[in-house]
Amino acid sequence: MPSADEPFSLVIFGASGDLTRRKLVPALFALYATRTLPEPFTIVAVARTEMSHEEFRRRMREAVRDHGRVQPPSEYVWERFAQALYYLPGDPKDLALYTELKAFLSDVEQRRGGPANRLFYCATPPSLYDDIVENLGNSGLAQSRNGWTRIVVEKPFGHDVESARALNRQLRRYFGEDQIYRIDHYLGKETVQNLLVLRFANQIFEPLWNRNHVAHVQITVAETIGVETRGAYYEEAGALRDMVQNHLLQLLCLIAMEPPVTFDAAPVHDEKNKVLAAIHPVALDHIDEAAVRAQYGPGFVEGRPVVGYRQEKGVAPDSRTETYVALKLLIDNWRWASVPFYLRAGKRLAKRASEIAIQFRRTPHMIFRRHPDGVEPNMLLIRIQPDEGLALTLAAKVPGPDLKLGVVKLDFKYGEVFGGQSPEAYERLLLDVIHGDATLFARGDWVELAWQILDPVLRAWARDTTSPIPVYEAGSWGPPEADAFIARDGFRWRNP
Repeated sequence: MPSADEPFSLVIFGASGDLTRRKLVPALFALYATRTLPEPFTIVAVARTEMSHEEFRRRMREAVRDHGRVQPPSEYVWERFAQALYYLPGDPKDLALYTELKAFLSDVEQRRGGPANRLFYCATPPSLYDDIVENLGNSGLAQSRNGWTRIVVEKPFGHDVESARALNRQLRRYFGEDQIYRIDHYLGKETVQNLLVLRFANQIFEPLWNRNHVAHVQITVAETIGVETRGAYYEEAGALRDMVQNHLLQLLCLIAMEPPVTFDAAPVHDEKNKVLAAIHPVALDHIDEAAVRAQYGPGFVEGRPVVGYRQEKGVAPDSRTETYVALKLLIDNWRWASVPFYLRAGKRLAKRASEIAIQFRRTPHMIFRRHPDGVEPNMLLIRIQPDEGLALTLAAKVPGPDLKLGVVKLDFKYGEVFGGQSPEAYERLLLDVIHGDATLFARGDWVELAWQILDPVLRAWARDTTSPIPVYEAGSWGPPEADAFIARDGFRWRNP
């Protein structure tokens, strides 16, 4: 791991896009303003748009103002940061750009001295990944000489098993696996990181964290927004590819994995892979038993009328792309055998919420005869966003002369306990890449395993061109088919 003052250069491909403006530069400035970004550094923005260094700096100043968690305490601090920002116009498909970039980086590194540490960030559409990697390799920029060289790629990592394998092969032609960082911003969220602390730093939970005590687990990522301006992209992706293959399967692994030997990248990745390898294969001919899909129709979200998915810009009027998916997975291992894990994600739902609900089994014998069924089983709720925190439900006696049982909630909220505003996910993840810590990133073999699990569902849906796609009203919690899906096992969804 480099020291705090080891220099580095960050090259952002696709720097004129939303990711750079909304996330990357605001995160980098927050790290700089809070004195956690290693120095000296150089940030080189690359995109097709013609722009001067000064124009790019002006746009990034506006980006930090509009989207930054940390605002410049003074113009002096911003100006010092902006001095390290440069812009290089060019086509990522053109090898000549990389010759110019190589000369630019060499000049910067020679002037500042120290090791030539380089980080390349692909903030472009995935269709450009192959060209960028190829040109970095052919120009010699992928090779580490006097320092380290790393590359970051954003999801989606392919769109099925074969494309994921092809992407991994392309990356590994020029980069070692230890140089490749597949970023999933969900893993940078404070509450997601706290999952491992909750499990492995608190002895109270580990004895209960198994099939003997847990009845089922629900992982929910609900959004109130629709596809907005991304209709064309979403037509190619859908909820299963967009959310389940990465975010939700990562959360499942953190909940289900065995304790790693240490909290380092290799042991953590190995335990995650064991979870995916143990997931019971989904039968192609019985997809309805494992998955439900649906599309949002017209409705009301937060009091305002919205159109249905098929009326969105860029969406085909007869589209069969799912905007909602519910999945049931079983893990065939000693700890979790027979415990269903329910994953669901959807757009235009009733509330924006990401959470994990772990429902424990009922008491084996209810001694309070007036309440033979007792109350609801205990539940541990892990809120990822918003209102980050934890809640545990318990049964308690309601005050009064009669013996009545009620449910009480022990609730912990990050903001109330620790105060302040948590760092953005990209702040933590960018710093980890710079420091060479891959713990919170996806390894190549994990990506391929994740696609293998979902491949039967994708193939079954692709070959079914006639069955009607269930429609749910925008602003609801999804289709009735999803309620019936989980009710078959005697459970119901926990709607935040």
